[in-house]
Parts: sequence; structure tokens; C-alpha cells
Amino acid sequence: MFGLGLPELLIILVIVVLLFGAGRLPQIGSGIGEGIRNFKKSMKEKDEVDVTPTSGNGEQMLSGGGGGFPPPADDYSLSFASSL
Repeated sequence: MFGLGLPELLIILVIVVLLFGAGRLPQIGSGIGEGIRNFKKSMKEKDEVDVTPTSGNGEQMLSGGGGGFPPPADDYSLSFASSL
């Protein structure tokens, strides 16, 4: 697969034991296992309900109209700012 044989895996295991210590290996293993289980569970489950408001034709509405950008300033506010 990746060219990792038994000697390479043993070297990696020794390095991990030296870095984290033998006492933390069960915690690390359970954390990785829980992460893999959660990932598999999320891939199998139906998507959660999306509560984003939609327009009449089924498209999602964006606040501000332009993909998160603020709405454009009107002419009155520009002319008022330039008169100061």
C-alpha cells in the first residue's frame, strides 16, 4: 500500500511511545477511534434540517443580497458625507 512493512511500523510505534509515553497511548487510541466512529455515523445519518430561509423558488436567501457583502450605499448618504 504505502510501502510500510513491519519494521517501519515498529519504528513509528517506538517514536510515538517516546513522544507521548505509554500511559497516554490508550487515551490517544480511544480518541482516534471515537473520531472515526463519529465520522462514519455522520456519513450514514440523514442530514439535519437546514433552517436557512429560502425564497419561493427554493434558493437560499442571502442576507444583504450579495453573498455576505453589505448593501451598497445610496446616493443621499454619499452626497451628505461629501458635503461635510
